[in-house]
Amino acid sequence: MLQIGNIQITGFPVLLAPMEDISDPPFRRICRRFGADMVFTEFIAADGLVRDAVKSLQKLDIRDDERPVGIQIFGKDPDTMAEATRIATEARPDLIDINFGCPVRKVAMKGGGAGLLNDVPRMVEITQAMVRSTPLPVTVKTRLGWDDDHKNILDIALRLQDEGIAALTIHGRTRSQMYRGEADWTLIGQVKAHPAIRIPIIGNGDITSAARAIEMQQRYGVDGVMIGRAAVGNPWIFREIRHFISAGQIPAPPELQERVAVCREHLLASVEWKGEKLALFEMRNHYSHYFKGISGVKEFRSALVTADSLSRVLQLLDSWKDYLQQA
Repeated sequence: MLQIGNIQITGFPVLLAPMEDISDPPFRRICRRFGADMVFTEFIAADGLVRDAVKSLQKLDIRDDERPVGIQIFGKDPDTMAEATRIATEARPDLIDINFGCPVRKVAMKGGGAGLLNDVPRMVEITQAMVRSTPLPVTVKTRLGWDDDHKNILDIALRLQDEGIAALTIHGRTRSQMYRGEADWTLIGQVKAHPAIRIPIIGNGDITSAARAIEMQQRYGVDGVMIGRAAVGNPWIFREIRHFISAGQIPAPPELQERVAVCREHLLASVEWKGEKLALFEMRNHYSHYFKGISGVKEFRSALVTADSLSRVLQLLDSWKDYLQQA
């Protein structure tokens, strides 16, 4: 059982990672329905929350059917992060998560996300300020370190634990790796096995199948796994893991009709939440993932991404048999 504050998840927990332009309310609700035990918002800039920026405030929108849900915040100034935590707490999430792991240049090189791996004292100061600013559990997502010569995750884990975080998610790459190469879970396992570690440790990185999820749990003893990119266009991965745990075998992949139906549901929920123009634009990133490995997907995706209206996209989805064949 995973316990984070008052949140209790029985069995082996599988979480949906916070992902920019991906883990919005429509996608989070779909993933919860297919078996994700906990979901997280897209990462939200602390500066934006404090300035009342519309885009940042919109990301605070959470629904009861996606609980338990965590709001993830990034930034570099302790006072701003504390104020953003107070604002986020008013949205009534189940926990607050700190982003100390985003490797993208516009975040890390400005001192946020994984950039704080180069400044552990500030990381500690931010964590302390945020823990003191909310009655909710505060968790952290981070990486092994800045680069291969500075894999300081154990020291970070111990210091942040001392500041009161309720759980730690570790991505098995350094900031320098970005998303390249294979995730190294060895240090994740060492952190989990350290006798001074009392908080749950969640592993993240290259969980692309049910078999991989269970292998990492058995090999490294983590308290749960977090899935990011492998869930994009594939919310069924949570169902597959659940079935593998209960039945010991991988279920049949979703049929084309189900893929189309879930893609359609995702699209309509996105239009309702963010408006037709933005939803059509952002859904373009999802189409090829929903139909990955299926004959005819290139032509189908091309038609979908060039469609200029919701009615046209729905018409294409309704005529999927003219394009797609099960591989």
